[in-house]
Amino acid sequence: MKDFAGKIAFITGAAAGAGLGQAKVFAKAGMKVAIADIRQDSLDKAVSEIVEYAGCKKEDILPLQFDLTDRVAYAAAADKTEEVFGGPPHLFIQTAGVNSFGPAEASTFDDYDWVMGVCLNAVVNGLVIMVPRIIKAYANKTECHIACTSSMGGWGGNARTAPYSAAKAAVNNLMESYYAALKPYGIGATALCPMNINSEIWATELRRPEQFKNSGYNTTPEVIELLKEHVSMGIDPIELAERFKKGIEDGVLFCIPYPSAYEIVTREQERKRNYVSAEGMVKERAYDDYMAEIAAERKKKGEGPATGDAIVLFKKGDQVGFAKARQDIDWVADSSKFKK
Repeated sequence: MKDFAGKIAFITGAAAGAGLGQAKVFAKAGMKVAIADIRQDSLDKAVSEIVEYAGCKKEDILPLQFDLTDRVAYAAAADKTEEVFGGPPHLFIQTAGVNSFGPAEASTFDDYDWVMGVCLNAVVNGLVIMVPRIIKAYANKTECHIACTSSMGGWGGNARTAPYSAAKAAVNNLMESYYAALKPYGIGATALCPMNINSEIWATELRRPEQFKNSGYNTTPEVIELLKEHVSMGIDPIELAERFKKGIEDGVLFCIPYPSAYEIVTREQERKRNYVSAEGMVKERAYDDYMAEIAAERKKKGEGPATGDAIVLFKKGDQVGFAKARQDIDWVADSSKFKK
């Protein structure tokens, strides 16, 4: 998709962070933008920010407050978009997400239901509700595209982000499935796979719904404050959105918004290949041991890792119990439990 002017976009999680950056960039490209989020106050603020950044009319931005896991509300938002803008979106981006950090073995049903509910089930809702509308309105008539903000965390498992990584892996797979399925209709698909973003995802734990409060993770105010500091060092949402827009224009399936994208993917593929043989497993264990030795040596010197913004988590994580289990969980190893 290369022609955006005069067309309609629908972006979830667009009241802040990555989604707001996308709304600003695509509004500036001349699109009418429906912005969806669960927080009305943040939506109201976002509308003003988008109008100021893009120089567009206020009526070209449609705020939609609803819970993405509510299918009836989602369908109503799709109806409202068609009513106000005259049709379904030409560009449909699902960016809303939440995350929490802790040992996989300490995860509760609530941890999985909350994280996967927003990061995966809500994406499924969007696809089932929006894709048929897009096909009926635009198939082989005009450029249109569906996309999701996924994560590099979806390219492999992680012992401290199991629900999130599983959800993002599924999103990547879904986008590949839809990429193939939508070709006959002239509709593209892209999964954006960033790492750290300067967004408000650090605050999602503060907004965890009451019905999902039974977490196995240590999520103290100190941990949340550390996450806030960490994400502040991530990529700027506007810069990320510009790279995302370029990926959509180029028609790539996986938009990895870094100059070293090819090397990043090559390493992930190498790791997967190693996992299928005994010899490969030996290589991976040796690699893990090597990286652990480097990390331990740098930690001893107070240097942190050599990977930029991760230094915040490295230096302060142990002190506050970042990505550790709650103190009262008695089946996890001491190394995975926070002890004051």
